[in-house]
Amino acid sequence: MNKQLIECVPNFSEGRDLSIIKQITDEIERVDGIKLLDVDPGSATNRTVVTFVGTPEAVVEAAYLAIVKAGELIDMSKHTGEHARMGATDVCPLIPIANITMEETAEWAIKLAKRVGETTHIPTYLYGAAQPNSKRNVLSIIRAGEYEGFFEKIKKPEWKPDFGPAVYSIRSGATTIGARDFLIAYNVNLNTTSTRIANRIAFDVRETGRVHREGNPYNGKIVTDQNGNAVRIPGACKAVQAVGWFIDEYNVAQVSANLTNFKLTPLHIFFDEVQKSCMDRGVRITGSELVGLIPLQALLDAGKHYLKKQGRSLGVDDAELIHIAVKSLGLDELAPFDPEKKIIEYQLRNAEDEKLIRLTAKDLATETASESMAPGGGSIAAYVGALGVSLGTMVANLSANKPGWEERIELFSTWAEQGQKLKKELLFLVDEDTRSFNAIIDAIRMPKTNEEEITVRKTTIEQASKYAAEVPYRVMQTANKAKTLLSAMVEIGNPASVTDAGVGALCCLTAIEGAYMNVRINTKDLGDKTFAANLNTKAEELMQHARQEMQSILAVVHKEIAI
Repeated sequence: MNKQLIECVPNFSEGRDLSIIKQITDEIERVDGIKLLDVDPGSATNRTVVTFVGTPEAVVEAAYLAIVKAGELIDMSKHTGEHARMGATDVCPLIPIANITMEETAEWAIKLAKRVGETTHIPTYLYGAAQPNSKRNVLSIIRAGEYEGFFEKIKKPEWKPDFGPAVYSIRSGATTIGARDFLIAYNVNLNTTSTRIANRIAFDVRETGRVHREGNPYNGKIVTDQNGNAVRIPGACKAVQAVGWFIDEYNVAQVSANLTNFKLTPLHIFFDEVQKSCMDRGVRITGSELVGLIPLQALLDAGKHYLKKQGRSLGVDDAELIHIAVKSLGLDELAPFDPEKKIIEYQLRNAEDEKLIRLTAKDLATETASESMAPGGGSIAAYVGALGVSLGTMVANLSANKPGWEERIELFSTWAEQGQKLKKELLFLVDEDTRSFNAIIDAIRMPKTNEEEITVRKTTIEQASKYAAEVPYRVMQTANKAKTLLSAMVEIGNPASVTDAGVGALCCLTAIEGAYMNVRINTKDLGDKTFAANLNTKAEELMQHARQEMQSILAVVHKEIAI
């Protein structure tokens, strides 16, 4: 069963004293099963956003220890900073990452809040998916009045804490614990020092917009509805909270935002809307910054957005898309942007998962030539297939950018995007084939000192051998999908690159035939003869079909280059 993973992003009201921050993160790191992903302190906000991930049990334990330590070390009676806050641990959200639902995550958040409330002097509130009361499940509503105002607010029956004492702690304040979707904390830097202008821009773009006023939009009489409530003019972006502030350490004003659903309002759309508002107000964006981590897809979408605006092919590698996104959004203005540290998927991946494909071409050849049995023919078949797909993708990108073919950019860009997907899958299978082989070796080495161990060992070997046969079949299937791309590039692609597509077809055919050999050898000794026969039949049919189609592609290439 796949492991359940939860991300936790506590915000601590200390961003200046690094020794205090270190003591808090030390508490987090001493819990087994926790990986500390990011620590992002801010001097002007006097706030540190910490990101860590682990199993639900480990996350709850680490979060509890961090909340307790923050309550001991941070004196809220002396705290000042630009960011709204109500306690030493101002907010502690849990976010479902893998193999866990939001409902399950909310249950863990409630367990954490209950423990904090019952074992400390800290009043504890629930928010987000963990809070069933819709009147108090929004963080900004709970935190309204902030630290200074909570001494009286907590006395009101409607603001009794969910857990813990209904007496406000002078030193540690209160905390809010909940469950939510992934949130992108994002600040846009402006070429002005005016908080007023930054706020007006924030009002233009945030979902709640601004209060509607008669006459002067800034100080006119507030328009109310029939119930006496202020009428609001919605902002341009759904699922966005934003405010303007001035940051001393950068000497600029910022539009500081939380994108609570980046699929509803993507990062690049928010940036563009801020830019529109800036242009209307004679202000210019100089760059932006992320607070904490960001999902890979958000940057890939941004990269494609700006490539499309530039009239370029979208079928480029992830690294190129990220580079375009970083430069277009100015994410490296204030500090270098390291994708390995800022993208959550890159933080979570295991280096061993990409052991082979991270090698140089020379090192991969050297490793293959060594006396080790892996990587072997299966991994190399997948890699040759990846090279073949890459050649077809190259032709698509060259065709998309060919002068005079501007009206065909979208056509070739779509082909290139398909090629990138196939390349990514085949590169994954390079290491997966070796991992599947290693799993068989691990099974063979299992103990066999009694009947029970012998049975378990035999079953494990059979299961590992089945998977080791399925992996090369996936290689065959993926490399075979490249035939439509390669055929199209030979027929309609840049004529100067027809031989590149031809070599790509040869590579993919080699990958298919090589992977077929591995399917056969890996099913040879299986106990499940029905499984073996079915897989071999499918592999045989796929190979024969692929031979015919790839040979047809090669025939066209040879016709084109004939003298």
